[in-house]
Parts: sequence; structure tokens; C-alpha cells
Amino acid sequence: MRKRALTLVGQGRSLNSVSKETGISRAAIRSWQTRVEPLGWMHRTVPCPRCCDVPREPEDPAAYSYLLGLYLGDGCVSFQRRDVYSLRIACADAWPGLIEACASAIQSVRPDNKVCRVQSGGCQYVSSWSKHWPCLLPQHGPGKKHERRIALEPWQQEIVDAHPWELIRGLIHSDGCRTTNWTTRMIGGERKRYEYPRYFFTNLSGDIIRLFTDTLDSVGVDWKAANQRNISVARKASVALMDVHVGPKY
Repeated sequence: MRKRALTLVGQGRSLNSVSKETGISRAAIRSWQTRVEPLGWMHRTVPCPRCCDVPREPEDPAAYSYLLGLYLGDGCVSFQRRDVYSLRIACADAWPGLIEACASAIQSVRPDNKVCRVQSGGCQYVSSWSKHWPCLLPQHGPGKKHERRIALEPWQQEIVDAHPWELIRGLIHSDGCRTTNWTTRMIGGERKRYEYPRYFFTNLSGDIIRLFTDTLDSVGVDWKAANQRNISVARKASVALMDVHVGPKY
């Protein structure tokens, strides 16, 4: 119960709301915040693959590539206290499969850290606490992602090059969709409605847009820029390829 209450407070919840949800007094929660022992579970001495003596790839690089896509779309890394950071990724309630995939990816990348879910309006925040999220996600920084430069480190690019579809899938699952468009055509002198599937990706960051399109190029997917922040994949062969490796949200 103590861990749960501290986790909720760490997600930005007020002491009053956490007290009402858990039945624990605000005074008790305040006392837990100032004690060292209850926070020991967040300081596990699990080696970080990036800041150890010999840096290496994160656990499960394919899951990392997918998680990187989710983070760049709907994630954030926030400093909490005592050198601990929380990774939070917002996942809509409409896609329970996406929530499970997100939690699984976080657990695969940091298998010794707990993954929790905090319900909010229309979505769940899938989150995990660790000292090492800034090491694993160096795109972390102050301000909004589209207001600062986003560039992959060489070791991240190597993972994306080895697992491009996982990154594309993560980006689509966070800031994209598979939809059905329609138009009309003259067939035999009669105008008929014609429907076709299409993938869209939308992001305010030009850097993240370029990362998405560069990765599409690497796997042979044709795309077009609908405008500065919207990328469309509509050619039949490219949509079929996306269906095999990405598919609609679920």
C-alpha cells in the first residue's frame, strides 16, 4: 500500500486525491515521502546497459525500438526525487492491446523495474521508475519535444537500423492510425464511390517526422507529406507492407 501511494504521488497526483483513493491519511503519506526506507524499491542496483563500464544495447533491443517509438509520440521522462525518474506513456483506453504492448515493452527493457498503470480521463499512463531512463532515452529534456532538437544517438540508430519495423509500429501506435479513405471514380459512365485503406502519422516535431520517414524509406514504404506535420502512406503495396508489420491499433 505504501508503494502504491508513493507511486500515485509520483505521477503528479495531489495528496488529497491519493488519500481519498487509498484511504491513507495525508499526514501518513507525507511522512512516507520523507523516509528513505520505503523508497528503497525504486533504487534497485540493477546495472544500466548504457552507463556501465562497457556500454551495451538495452535488454531486448526490438522491444526498445518499439518503446522508443511510443516515447517519441506520447511519452515523457520526469525527474521525481533522489535521482529517480519516471517514464510515462499515455495510452488511450480505446486500445487495450496497445496498453498491454506498452507495458510489456517497458518490462522487457527494464525487467527488474516495476511497471504500473494510472487511470486518467480516457487513458492510462503506463509508467515505470528508474534512475536510468535518461540514459536509455537521451532525447529527454526540458520543454516539449517539438520545441527542442530530437536526434538519435549512434547506438540508438544502430538498434533502429536492426529493428526498423518496431520503431515504425511504436510511432504509429502513439501518433498514427490506419483509416479508410474514400473518393469517387467514373466507371462505365457512372460515378461510383471507391474506398481504400491508408496510414497516417501526425507529429509537431520536424525531427520526429524525419525519423519516421527515413525509417519508412529504409524498409521500402512509399509515403507522401500531406502537410508539414502529417505523413500519409496510401499506395496499395506500401499499405499491404504496413499491414504485415504494423496493422491497426487494437
